[in-house]
Amino acid sequence: MKFFSDISIWWLIPWGILAIVIAIWYYRGQKTLSDLSSWIKTSLISLRAVSLFLIGVLLLGLLIESIEYKAEKPVFITLVDDSASMLNYKDSSEVARRIDEFRTKLETQYSEKFDVIHYSVGDGVESVDPKFRDQLSNLDEGFEQLYTQYYNQNVGGICFISDGNFNKGSDPNYSAAKIALTPIFTVGVGDTIKKRDQAIRTVAANDIAFYKNKFPVEIDIQATRAGKISSNVSIFKAGKKIASEVVKYEDGKLDFAHVSIMLDASEIGFVEYTVEVEAIDNESSYENNKWTFYVEVIDSRSKILMLSHAPHPDVTALKSVIEKDENVEVKSMLASEWSGDLSEYALLIWHEPGVITNTVLAEKVKSSSIPVLYLIGNRSIPSNIRNLGIGVSLPVSRGTRSDEVQVSLKGGFQLFEVSEDVQKALNYWPPVNVPFGTISTQKGSVLLSQRIGQVVKTDPVLAFTTDSRKQGIFIGEGLWKWRLAEYARTKGNKGFNELIQKSVQYLVVRKNTDALRVNMPRRFNVNDDVMINAEFYNSSLERITEPSISFVLTDEKGDKVNYEFAKGTIDYKLSLGKLKSGKYDWVARTSFDGKKYEKTGVFVVTDISLENLESSANHNLLNQMADKANGGFYRLDQTEKLLKDIGERNDIVKITSEKSSFVELIDYKWIFFLLIILLGIEWFVRRRAGSY
Repeated sequence: MKFFSDISIWWLIPWGILAIVIAIWYYRGQKTLSDLSSWIKTSLISLRAVSLFLIGVLLLGLLIESIEYKAEKPVFITLVDDSASMLNYKDSSEVARRIDEFRTKLETQYSEKFDVIHYSVGDGVESVDPKFRDQLSNLDEGFEQLYTQYYNQNVGGICFISDGNFNKGSDPNYSAAKIALTPIFTVGVGDTIKKRDQAIRTVAANDIAFYKNKFPVEIDIQATRAGKISSNVSIFKAGKKIASEVVKYEDGKLDFAHVSIMLDASEIGFVEYTVEVEAIDNESSYENNKWTFYVEVIDSRSKILMLSHAPHPDVTALKSVIEKDENVEVKSMLASEWSGDLSEYALLIWHEPGVITNTVLAEKVKSSSIPVLYLIGNRSIPSNIRNLGIGVSLPVSRGTRSDEVQVSLKGGFQLFEVSEDVQKALNYWPPVNVPFGTISTQKGSVLLSQRIGQVVKTDPVLAFTTDSRKQGIFIGEGLWKWRLAEYARTKGNKGFNELIQKSVQYLVVRKNTDALRVNMPRRFNVNDDVMINAEFYNSSLERITEPSISFVLTDEKGDKVNYEFAKGTIDYKLSLGKLKSGKYDWVARTSFDGKKYEKTGVFVVTDISLENLESSANHNLLNQMADKANGGFYRLDQTEKLLKDIGERNDIVKITSEKSSFVELIDYKWIFFLLIILLGIEWFVRRRAGSY
């Protein structure tokens, strides 16, 4: 026990002397106590002196340090690989029983020596009994969590039970090395002997393919002890073989083969394909000879209608660029031949809309919701352009006059970006002919404006509206000259093509204005929790959660399950948990303000069973881990020897720690009561002697 004080403890000596002097001086003047015997007087003086001394000690503010010694038992941790590959071997029926038996004996035999804690690791780390169902082995995560959770604690040892195979995360040796000075004992499960087997290691294919296009499928195959033979790799769709290729194994012991096959995207939607390697005799597993994958085939072809009053080179120049996109279908015709139907088109390009007064045609275009790109030349009548309601004002009394102007990129345009190729090309593209006079636009964003020499004007050449309906306006003639000039200079049309393609792309891509919106990935894995988010917007495009949204899920067999979204503060959420592999159709429905809303879609759940690919254990990894951590490697049938070796270790011991605590002397209540007793006895004796 130690004492500490802000004032030197040596001051207690003069204070003790002073307390005795004060007590003697006080009783020396008490005449009423003169008849008392000398020993009673001495006792009273002693009581008064001790009381004064204790009061002085308390006022000194002494701190008392007390030290507590505590023996901490070591922690012994078992970490079991909970992945499905633990049951891939011939002794799989005994794995769970032997592991459970070992852990029970460990607890019983060493309960007094250390605390035993159990964990399992697969896709994640849990303190539950292993089920050997996880389809991912993230062994690295197990040691990372032990390092974090038991940092600076007395971990006596770790027993890691695994087959040594992992398919997620880093090599567990790196994270195990962080747990310094802790022996790691590894127990190997499974057989390390390579068996005769063919396994599809990976299948790589595009998640999305375009209808009537071809897409590649890349297949990697590993053959172990197959011999110098040939095998067939086939791809099936709906049970029908659609492609096949022969692979040859030249080494015979360990071969790797890569197969690349081109498939036709001939069916729209999620299409299921199965890759299958022809089986050979006596393979250790035939499950890894098949691999199922899904490709979403979409019909992304957008139909574009080009109308013109008469044939024109500008229309031809635009069409030649747009048709380069395989997913775009362009149809051009004279305005006089058009039937007025726009339902199947994603964009209308209208050349010289103001040449003739055709109110029927103009009204059909205005009443439709599809985007429009207007090409306004020198022959358009200003009043006809004004009636279109696109916010462009042409000079009224210009006659047949026109100006030749170059163009300049206007700053502040944010609808889409153009590269330096376009900006450089603008400097040497020849002038275009524009209507003579002042041209203005009342709404929209201007991308290109007129330039005469070095003077940049505010008059627009190319502009886009940004309201609910997308529209583009090009004012002038001579687009075809830009294309020819760029080709003559650069032997290509990179800048011109980019300008046209980005303009068309902006107009074609529609803004989502649906009231009911369901957001979810189109692909999941069997190990994923399927989460779906939804939003609902009122007529003012404000997000609300007032209506209830139902969700109907239909699997490939036609079985339906009804769900309902949980309401949040501004959106909806729905958890479907883990689903079996396959294709699922869904319908989300709600009603609000007397109207019904519905959304439909499809998603797929794939089963990539990486655990089934392993037919042999990797005990080399377990040996390395045990050697580096000063532990030992044991087979699963050697757990009795492991239990014995653990008991003979002299480095798994208790750690005695000391804990210091500081208490102020004034906090001890017994000193307070001692003062009361001393002063009380003194008062009682004096009162009895007749003194107050």
